[in-house]
Amino acid sequence: MNFIDKLIGPVFDVINKVVPDQDKARGIAFELATMAEKHTQELAKGQLEVNKVEAASDSMFVAGWRPMVGWTCCAGLATNFLIIPISNIVLALTAPEVVIPVIDLTAMLPILLGMLGLGGLRTVEKIKQVSREI
Repeated sequence: MNFIDKLIGPVFDVINKVVPDQDKARGIAFELATMAEKHTQELAKGQLEVNKVEAASDSMFVAGWRPMVGWTCCAGLATNFLIIPISNIVLALTAPEVVIPVIDLTAMLPILLGMLGLGGLRTVEKIKQVSREI
């Protein structure tokens, strides 16, 4: 059983009871299965247009917010995984009673993963060879 059959199998069983023609039923089931992907792609295209308009703006508050969020996330990760551990090693040698706690990243990681998720869509474009820079 291939991936498409696994994806549309349950839907096909229901449609098969209503539509007697196997080919037509399979086509309807496949269209329903791909509808969510098409909708997600349309949303991503709309977001890309918004991103282009924002990036072209002369205002730092419009064009600069994404880089600022990205650099803030990078600073948080660098602090949590480089600066604090190295500082704790130095403190362990000089003042063993002092330990700097790591930062709780649960608020920052969804933002970072959301930004990286948009970058992941770019990878899908390159794999499907619809990217302009291939």
